[in-house]
Amino acid sequence: MKRAAVFLATAVALAIPVTAKAQVAGSTLIGVAAAELRTVAVGWSAKRQVLGQPVFNEKAERIGSIDDIVISPDKAVSYAIVNAGGFLGVAKHDVAIPVDQLKLVDNKLILAGATRDALKETPPFEYSAK
Repeated sequence: MKRAAVFLATAVALAIPVTAKAQVAGSTLIGVAAAELRTVAVGWSAKRQVLGQPVFNEKAERIGSIDDIVISPDKAVSYAIVNAGGFLGVAKHDVAIPVDQLKLVDNKLILAGATRDALKETPPFEYSAK
């Protein structure tokens, strides 16, 4: 009887799905849930895949490089700041490009339809004084 109870308790414990949860401080969720980790892992890393990386058009012409990313007040990455200026920041011309216009193709950031001249004609992005 005792062995049957242990067996039943073990079977019930194994049948209940176990979900990992992020750390919780008080009632505030800290970090991401285990289910979100896969989404995070396949996303873009600002440090590894975005910042400082060259930007090309669909003709494989280098048209600039990513200098920064802008996170909007609703906490979404909304714009990439592309430096379309000269070599080593000389004649720097930063422009804000909506992130959804950039595509990652063969490990290259592509801005379809863009040219360096077209980006230079775009009004420059300037950081606010805040």
